[in-house]
Amino acid sequence: MSGFLKKRLKTTAKFVSASLTLFIFFSLGLEARNIGELGKEARVPALMPVPARVQLSDGKFRLDEKFYAGGQEKQGGRVFKAIARFMSRLGGRTGLFLEQDFLADQTTGPATRLFYNYERTGRLIPNEDESYILEISTDRIELRAPTDLGILRGLETLLQLLSADEQGYYFPCGRVEDRPRFTWRGLLIDSCRHFMPLEVIKRNLLAMAAVKLNVLHWHLSEDQGFRVETRTFPRLHQMGSDGFYYTQEQIREVIQFASDLGIRVMPEFDIPGHSTSWFVGHPEYASAPGPYRIERGFGVFHPVFNPANPATYKFFDKFFREIATLFPDPYLHIGGDEVEAVHWKENPQIQAFMKKHNLADNHALQAYFNREILKILTKYNKKMVGWDEIYQPGLPRDIVIQSWRGTQALVEGARKGYQGILSNGYYIDLCQPAEQHYLNDPIPPESPLTEAEKQLILGGEATMWAELVSPETVDSRIWPRTAVIAERLWSPQEVRDVDDMYRRLRLVSVQLEEHGVQHLRNQDMMLRRLVGSVPISSMEMAALRTLAMISEPVEGYARHSQGRRYTSLVPLTRFVDSCFPESLEARDFRKMVEEYLSSRQAEKARALKNSYFLPLGAIVAPLSRLSDQVPALKEIKPLIGNLGQLVVMGSEAMSYLESGTNPGAQWLENQKKLLAELNKPQAECQLAIIPAIEKLLLALEVRQIIK
Repeated sequence: MSGFLKKRLKTTAKFVSASLTLFIFFSLGLEARNIGELGKEARVPALMPVPARVQLSDGKFRLDEKFYAGGQEKQGGRVFKAIARFMSRLGGRTGLFLEQDFLADQTTGPATRLFYNYERTGRLIPNEDESYILEISTDRIELRAPTDLGILRGLETLLQLLSADEQGYYFPCGRVEDRPRFTWRGLLIDSCRHFMPLEVIKRNLLAMAAVKLNVLHWHLSEDQGFRVETRTFPRLHQMGSDGFYYTQEQIREVIQFASDLGIRVMPEFDIPGHSTSWFVGHPEYASAPGPYRIERGFGVFHPVFNPANPATYKFFDKFFREIATLFPDPYLHIGGDEVEAVHWKENPQIQAFMKKHNLADNHALQAYFNREILKILTKYNKKMVGWDEIYQPGLPRDIVIQSWRGTQALVEGARKGYQGILSNGYYIDLCQPAEQHYLNDPIPPESPLTEAEKQLILGGEATMWAELVSPETVDSRIWPRTAVIAERLWSPQEVRDVDDMYRRLRLVSVQLEEHGVQHLRNQDMMLRRLVGSVPISSMEMAALRTLAMISEPVEGYARHSQGRRYTSLVPLTRFVDSCFPESLEARDFRKMVEEYLSSRQAEKARALKNSYFLPLGAIVAPLSRLSDQVPALKEIKPLIGNLGQLVVMGSEAMSYLESGTNPGAQWLENQKKLLAELNKPQAECQLAIIPAIEKLLLALEVRQIIK
């Protein structure tokens, strides 16, 4: 540690307790500050997704324990269950002992204050009507919709409208007219690379419904595991799953659970590639002889189905007949991506087959395979969905192409008359900021498509691939960022205010916890486990939490190139796994730096020092002691050292900016070189406060050039 840093830490020691406490709770304080700064907009609750049209008035519907809800729904129906959930959540948020036995009776009467009405039961298919109208007056709430699905969506908006003042809880009076912009609003959950138990799927379905997503894309076969019980070919799940699979009864339970929430469940069985687990029990359908073992590593592997073997299609005919009965959704996803052709090239029978059928290359061979699979799916009344690679001229127009390559692929498909959904830009496993997902649009404002072609873009899906997540970390990679994708797919295109999105996201993130998702709570649990039985002080534990709050996993696929080989068996319990994909605290720091640089107000400079530089500097020493004591934390010692140097750099930059003095070209050059070093990952993490420090240096550099 440098002498300067030691001196800095010594002079700030007296601020440790107060400053550290201030920083740990800073996000809560900033949340309140942002809401307070909204002025007139403070009366608008944090709605996400933003409805198509909201008109709020001055009145308030006051909530008390005599709040009754009722409509035409009979007990056991979708809306009856939704009202029961609504009332339970309302009681949970307010602490009110609601008098109504909402689990038994929702008939309307003199005490009814929330009235719901719909015309018909909605079908779980694309383009079904999910619109609703919500009207709130001082003594009555009315929710109307063409289908019961609209009632479900409107109830979520009503809950988000719940507000409070010194007199208690209330709903603001007004009118909401709402409908989704896109009909296909999904979340892919990969249960193959790491198995996701039933409770993970169900709690995420509840969270999906809260933000009006309507498709669970369930990835159920992969090189690392085949996850569905099949009675026609039991060796698939018996030999290809390590014993981790869903029984057919569990599958039906999830489908019914999702249906009650207005969510479709579309299965994906990835073929002809990404298919090693199929061949563990059935090597006879592979393009190369076995034996095969379940893959433990990640990537693209050679095993692939044999398109030249007639028995392959007889196998799939029986398989999809069973699967079509199990999954009622009209769509079935066949994957079709990243097919390695090595085994096709090495198999003389396959090469002879290609020559006989005039198949010029491997793309033509896969197109042949896809057409045969399409015949089978059509036979069982299923429409095919697949990744970009499935597209070949001649396929029927009712297939759906899911694009991982980008909006241009959707444009090209739509111009040829094909339906598409976007996932490029929504890969939430890549640990990218919410803003990046939020501004990514299936139909960008500058889209060259005609209005008719735009109708072929059905929507999009967030994709939660599971190479680097476990059941205890997957929620933190999905939420809260998927809520902003849900808004992009539901709300009007012009809703694009990033700062307001983050304001609302903070509140929605906390609300999502009532569904059981563990995106917030598990961080503390994981940090406590890392410390284990080593006796540490509460100050050291608080310092560790603070470091986790301002650290982020490296973005993209960089974790796979940081020197460790990840497999499906390695623990995902390290410090990097406890860090959120995006540090909202670091974003707040950057915004505060930007505010100071634009205003140069002394009070903003003091706020920066007291809220960030002093408390961050104060945690370096306890963190260093902690990393010496705890074996599992030794790998973050360089990260801690980097934090100390960043604090010094930022503090010195602030001093120069406040005093108006010039640090000199050499100082700036040295700091820029040091910052480049500090930006290199440590323990597969990066300190998310670096962009804020970089802005301070840039401001000094600009000032020096001007002078």
